[in-house]
Amino acid sequence: MIIQKNVIDINTATGPMRTYIYRPQAGGKYPSIIFYSEIFQQTAPIARTAAIMAGHGFVVLVPEVFHELNPLGTVLGYDDEGKDKGNNDKWAKPLESHDTDTKALVEFINQQTYCTGAIGTMGVCIGGHLAYRAALNSKVFSAVCLYATDIHSNTLPCEEHNDSLTRTPDIKGELMMIWGKQDPHVPDEGRMKIHKKLLNSANTFTWHEFNAQHAFMRDEGDRYDPALALRVNGMSVEFFNRTLTKTA
Repeated sequence: MIIQKNVIDINTATGPMRTYIYRPQAGGKYPSIIFYSEIFQQTAPIARTAAIMAGHGFVVLVPEVFHELNPLGTVLGYDDEGKDKGNNDKWAKPLESHDTDTKALVEFINQQTYCTGAIGTMGVCIGGHLAYRAALNSKVFSAVCLYATDIHSNTLPCEEHNDSLTRTPDIKGELMMIWGKQDPHVPDEGRMKIHKKLLNSANTFTWHEFNAQHAFMRDEGDRYDPALALRVNGMSVEFFNRTLTKTA
């Protein structure tokens, strides 16, 4: 599909949130995917992945995950300075503020004539965590979580007992969990902690581990695995076609 792109600032409980929207050019209604970025916000690799998903018949929204902490339009570099700033932002923003961001995105989607109202979430790194977290919202039907950080360690700020691992039983939508076995940010014991929680909570989910490093989907840098990225993007398209189009 040929796609189009536009930019909008969505009002949230913590201020305006710049959001990049990728969607098919052809008229009609399409399911939506909220695509949460890594700590660097919408970099070129994130934009390319969003375009790929939109080209398969989805409305893809990429919000700036740290909109309160940076000027609108900020993109951090894949360097030490960008990494330090992004990590500081990650530790400064409570999960409750991410929840209200998701609420605003869901409300925006449900007001658009080109959306069916079927909503999924997707994300990489902290974005994988946010996709998982967003599935606490009853309007989110499914989530693809790629090497999601900080779920097992509960290192993101939040109110007591409101961390994402503890709240796992409240997730009703289907999850697809994607991991790299050589990812130092989510080691074996961390992944198994999440897996055990999902099993004990009777969540509906699939679990996929690959011989890959952290950020293997990012098409910049020496950890990129092109063949695996293509495979996982295909898996994500199939997953959302199944979980979102049936409810459209």
